[in-house]
Amino acid sequence: MALRSAGLLIYRRVSNDIEVLLVHPGGPFWAGKDEAAWSIPKGLVEPDEDELAAAIRETAEELGVAIDGRVTPLGEYRQPGGKIVVAWSIEADPALDVNAIRSSEFQMEWPPRSGRLKSFPEVDRAGWFSLAEAGTKLLKGQRPMLADLLKHQE
Repeated sequence: MALRSAGLLIYRRVSNDIEVLLVHPGGPFWAGKDEAAWSIPKGLVEPDEDELAAAIRETAEELGVAIDGRVTPLGEYRQPGGKIVVAWSIEADPALDVNAIRSSEFQMEWPPRSGRLKSFPEVDRAGWFSLAEAGTKLLKGQRPMLADLLKHQE
């Protein structure tokens, strides 16, 4: 059975445009990557956990703030590695400050085979992006979420 992640595609309205909040993964693997490296806030669904509850929990862990509001189901998206991402959209306060995020951390051996554990933030930064910008920043397997978001805005 494929792993399942759940997340929120957070958006805001700026004039007549929509911007989406994306997060950049922390850690050494992603440090020099930008295009096709960003994601929606998301994470693995725990056994027997409600998927929407997992999306809300993971978003709070990655941003350090709770996002509150009415959610709209977007769908399920199979990633190139086989994982399924279940996503909902939610409109955020336009003033949500992406510079104030405080992500939870993970540990990994770094440098490799050094025997030393080092802590890294799950998310090292976040940003608001136009839909066109998000189309190049997002991981390829998550890009269809943008079109699905637009369908719900009509």
